[in-house]
Amino acid sequence: MMGPLVSEAVFSGKAFVHGEASGEIVSSDVELSFWGGVDPASGEVIDRHHPLSGQILTGKVLAIPGGRGSCSGSGVMLELLLNGKGPAAMVFERADDILTLGVMIAEEVFGKSIPVVTLDPKDFSLARAARCAHIQGSRVVCGEHPEALHAVPDSLESSESIASRMMLTEADCALLDGSRGKAAQVAMKIVLRMADLQGADRLIDVTQAHIDGCIYTGPGSLTFAQALRDWGGRVIVPTTLNAISVDHRRWRAQGVDPALGEPASRLGDVYVDMGAQPTFTCAPYLLDSAPAQGEQIVWAESNAVVYANSVLGARTMKYPDYLDICIALTGRAPLAGCHMESNRRAALRINLPELKDLDDSFYPLLGYHAGLLAANRIPVLTGLEWASPSQDDLKAFGAAFATTSSAPMFHIAGVTPEAGTLEEATGGRDVPALDIAIADLARSWDELNNAQDASIDLVSLGNPHFSFRECETLAALCQGRTKHEDVTVVVTCGRATHDKARETGILSDLERFGVQFVTDTCWCMIVEPVIPASARTIMTNSGKYAHYGPGLTGRNFRFGSLKACIEAACTGRASGGRPVWLRGA
Repeated sequence: MMGPLVSEAVFSGKAFVHGEASGEIVSSDVELSFWGGVDPASGEVIDRHHPLSGQILTGKVLAIPGGRGSCSGSGVMLELLLNGKGPAAMVFERADDILTLGVMIAEEVFGKSIPVVTLDPKDFSLARAARCAHIQGSRVVCGEHPEALHAVPDSLESSESIASRMMLTEADCALLDGSRGKAAQVAMKIVLRMADLQGADRLIDVTQAHIDGCIYTGPGSLTFAQALRDWGGRVIVPTTLNAISVDHRRWRAQGVDPALGEPASRLGDVYVDMGAQPTFTCAPYLLDSAPAQGEQIVWAESNAVVYANSVLGARTMKYPDYLDICIALTGRAPLAGCHMESNRRAALRINLPELKDLDDSFYPLLGYHAGLLAANRIPVLTGLEWASPSQDDLKAFGAAFATTSSAPMFHIAGVTPEAGTLEEATGGRDVPALDIAIADLARSWDELNNAQDASIDLVSLGNPHFSFRECETLAALCQGRTKHEDVTVVVTCGRATHDKARETGILSDLERFGVQFVTDTCWCMIVEPVIPASARTIMTNSGKYAHYGPGLTGRNFRFGSLKACIEAACTGRASGGRPVWLRGA
């Protein structure tokens, strides 16, 4: 929040979106995910774990270190600007791809914009302690009264001047001058602006894309995609689609309001029209098309990015929504971030205590806590060399880590492919070290368990999407058991997993127990009536959903292992106790 006032002062930074604005400063030293953290219809911060929870950003100068969490934050930013609920300006401590890209799309396609400026850490700390700010170009003037503040303007850079600093190929230039059509031209302009933000001096070819911009954040997301399609947009690399906002084939039968169902499903269709595959999964690493180690790709969806970099060893940045389709249309991405070997090294060591008797709730909880410690730094965790976590464990860890951290990857010494040793993960450098105690994990456990009542109304599974192996485990846990009549159990998964579960008979077994399956969408987009209107407390094994869920649904949450979730499904109550490995903390 706001610190002690500073006298009027002028700070000069880097303007990634030029403009002029004044307003009261709303600030925090904690990064913020706009997806699941800010309501695009009201401008309210709805992340109930964030210091700014309840604040209205509309018309304010937002000063935060940067964004974190979901790649869909760019979509929320776009909707905020289009419906007049956005901040007046944003001031960051470090360049932020996701939120800045949302502003760039609003400017390039819709002619709406706000200033976005990055200050160095010392100036950012001083600026965010002020009451008000006036931004003009790269200048930030702070003081007590915005009407009395004036900045010295600076020049506006065009996409042509940015291009002149980059090493572009003949094909790149053809895209930029419109020779390959308007969609590719607009896409290339946006790619170049983001390359400038990321400090890249050239572009590289990518082999595949995964699109997160197919999530319906409001009318702007649909209008943007329709414009690209109508301008002749067509992907030129193999492209998969993330989970969309509804079950594309069954939303009507599920009772979803057509006001959401129709535009959300139409948005998916528009991306298919541009050549994307209707995979509709937030876990593209479960598909047969998953990339190999070292492959240069463009993936959006925060958990998928982290998994691709960390577990598969593929190379992608944490691409914001809408930049993903721009790169898929051009086949070209900035040579920056985790595309480069030098930027994949750990900058922080996190040491774990001696652990035993772990269950599957350990990995999402550890990911959640490690993300809080890492912030924007790539960490390497030590102390799990003996544990042999499964792919599903790493999936759960990565999703929770990507929720609380803005880092695009992690290493686990002796586990992940680029961390055979601690020295390999760090590149032999000395890095800061932090220790995690059992008591630290216990505090994060309590934070994710905000429900006071032990009764459970809904068990939510599949954030990220369930794998086939998880379906098998769930079937074994349900075998011979009876679901409580007042508890709803819903699993989300991709179409490919659902088809395999049906073919093997597992689907029928689980449906006899009372499990409902939803495909094509995921829990961060699901609303009533898939979530029963009467449900007051939701239990999940997802650290990601336990974090976002209270703000997205208005419900109370319980977090625990898959086994604990099924116990709650059968009894109607959560055990309330911590797992064995956390007891005594």
